[in-house]
Amino acid sequence: MKEKLYDKFLFNFLANDRENAEAIIEAGSGYVVPGIVSDKFDTVDAAVKKVEELKSITNTVSIGLGGGGNPANWKKVLDIAVASSPGHINQPFETTSYARRYLDRKGAPAQLVNALIQPTGEVGKIKLAVSQQVMQVEEFIEVARGYGIESIKMMPIKGTQHLEELVYLTRVAATKGIRGVEPAGGIDVNNIKAIFTAIKDIDIDFFMPHIFGSTIDKRTGATIPAKVSEILAEVEGL
Repeated sequence: MKEKLYDKFLFNFLANDRENAEAIIEAGSGYVVPGIVSDKFDTVDAAVKKVEELKSITNTVSIGLGGGGNPANWKKVLDIAVASSPGHINQPFETTSYARRYLDRKGAPAQLVNALIQPTGEVGKIKLAVSQQVMQVEEFIEVARGYGIESIKMMPIKGTQHLEELVYLTRVAATKGIRGVEPAGGIDVNNIKAIFTAIKDIDIDFFMPHIFGSTIDKRTGATIPAKVSEILAEVEGL
């Protein structure tokens, strides 16, 4: 992963081309992992070309499921990753272990594969993205560790609506050796400071919010660099 703000925080924003990626990385002082979402591409080849374009300026590109974290897109993401080695891919928890083994069998370079789960509205419990099974956080983290999962993505957190659940998950994950936690859903300039403040004292390798809708120009599909700068300004100096 890239250099991290306070040796912990990163940001994931979408980039629609090389120029947009360059602009948002600069606006985010380098603490940005640019990404794409699989459902925006008609073919795997088109997505691979976009990843290759973005990788001409950065070592790590994130491939998202798209469709609000639609688990049905897991195989498309995996096929894109095999052909482009982006460095970071999103998967529902249920396919994460398979995806890691599949990448290994295909001889792909090492890549971080996260595991998507959902909040439940109850602190200390999570919901699996596909089966909708509810689990205690501690039980889930032990299973995730057993599968070799390095990072957990919680979505949708709806801004700060599920902040207590996110903090609890992050704290348990950190104590059990999970490298990262990645929240998504409703995160914007108005709540990023509250989220970072709540997580700041937890000793985890990386914490990477995925911030999409609030920063994207609806006309062009590009992430607006000024919005990235505003978000960074909110958390610098914490």
